[in-house]
Amino acid sequence: MSTDSHSPGSSPTLVCLHAVFQGRVQGVGFRYRTSKLAKQHPITGFVKNLSDGTVELVAQANRKAELDHFFDEMMLMFATNVTDVAIQEIDPDSTLQDFRIAR
Repeated sequence: MSTDSHSPGSSPTLVCLHAVFQGRVQGVGFRYRTSKLAKQHPITGFVKNLSDGTVELVAQANRKAELDHFFDEMMLMFATNVTDVAIQEIDPDSTLQDFRIAR
């Protein structure tokens, strides 16, 4: 029998973030490269072009640190494209099983 002890901040907790990116984010491979990056991390969710020229992202992971790392890499990749991003934590969605480009 083993006991499962975790230090603060290390226990797996499903975390889901919703982000809307503004700037030159459509027609530049944003969704494709975001999807490719997400598949290099334990991230589920989707990325989608919106009719107002922004891009919506829902990203979910078992640990906040995994999401933070993913977002850091995204922001480095798209530093010249993104002029603003609005991010909010939302309720986790257990139906998100992979990462996809939504239409």
